[in-house]
Parts: sequence; C-alpha cells; structure tokens
Amino acid sequence: MSKSHYSYPPDEFDVRGPEDAPVGVHREPRSGWSSVWPFLLVAVVCGGIAVGAVSFLSQDDGPPSTPVAEQSADAGAEGESGDGASEEEPTDGESEATEGEEDPADGESEGEEEEPAGEMPGDASKANLAASVAVFNDSAPGGSAGTAQATLQDEAGFSEVAAGNTTDAEAPQGLGGTYSANTVLYGADRADTATAVAEALGVSPENVIQSDNVTNHPSNAVWVVLTEAVG
Repeated sequence: MSKSHYSYPPDEFDVRGPEDAPVGVHREPRSGWSSVWPFLLVAVVCGGIAVGAVSFLSQDDGPPSTPVAEQSADAGAEGESGDGASEEEPTDGESEATEGEEDPADGESEGEEEEPAGEMPGDASKANLAASVAVFNDSAPGGSAGTAQATLQDEAGFSEVAAGNTTDAEAPQGLGGTYSANTVLYGADRADTATAVAEALGVSPENVIQSDNVTNHPSNAVWVVLTEAVG
C-alpha cells in the first residue's frame, strides 16, 4: 500500500525497524470511555441480578410476622369467643325436667291453709244479759238500729237495749263517720258481753274493740255502731 492512500497519521509503527523485525498492525489510540463502559455494564448486570435474587429469596421466607400487640389482641378475641362457645345450651332433657318442676310458690299457695279468722275477745256464754247496750245507726239503712235492738232482745236475751242514731244529741261524740263496718265497742271487763252482742248481730271479731270511752261511760257497757244493715 502506497503512502498516498494511507489515511492514518504517521506513528511509531511507520518507522522501519531492523531487518527481519516483525511489523505490527496500526491501531488507532483508544478513548477513555471505551475502556470504562465494559466495567459499567458488568456492574449494572450484576446489580440487577442481585436485586432479583433478593426479591426471590424474600418471597420464600413466608408471610411477615404479626406484631406482638396484634397477636395479643387476636389471642384475647379468640379467648372471649371460646368462653362464649363453651357455654352449652340446656338439652331437651334438661328443659323438660325444668318444665316438670313445680313452682315452689304455687305449691305452697295451694297447700297453704287459710288463716283462721280472729277470735272473739270473750266467751258469749258468760255474757251479762242485764248489761246496758246502746245501738247507734251511723250510715246503715233506716230502721237498722231498731232491727238490731229487736235481735238482741228477742234472740240474744238482753234486757237493756236502746236504739238511736249517731246524730242524736245524746249520742256519744266521735262515732259518726269513724267506722267503715258494723262495730262493737265495749268497756273493760265486758269482753264476754261484747262477744255475745257481736255474735248475735254477725259482727266480725276484728271489729269487736275495747274502748276507754265506753269504760268511762256511767251506764253503758257496750256500744254498737251500724254502717250497714244487720242480717
């Protein structure tokens, strides 16, 4: 090749060497980037491989661990649900047995005897039939005091029975409107006589009451206050 067609500038390879010395091939000087980019390429490839390997290995490690606080909350919730589930509902046999049991209150009420009515304060057989008895009509139908008077005299055998109204001037004060049922009031030591009067007129034992007013009366031994018909 002639120099007229040689496009490269002359360098050390254009200098002729000794005879029989090898002749080298001309190479253009290499730039700095051409010597650096292979290393950069290797670094990028290796980095990508490393990132891929880490990602792959992290997927095989299993699900991330649950924080301790969340584990405790889950355990508490499971414990509560477990306690509720452990409560068993009564079986059919138990419910039938419960239904078969009688209510104690019902049994007691059915077997309970009625309380006996109050007893009279005295003995009618020992009554003083000569004692003074006064009958007052408070709110009973008209003529009730006369009916009671006749009953005490004709049936019970009392000899001293007077009849009147609580509104009469000679009637004791405080009798009108005081009692809601036929009532027998008696003085001290007159319980037997009061019992005979109450039994003859059908007055309940709880309405046979000892009274200081009757005790202090100069003549009467028993007062009868009528709020309803005698019968």
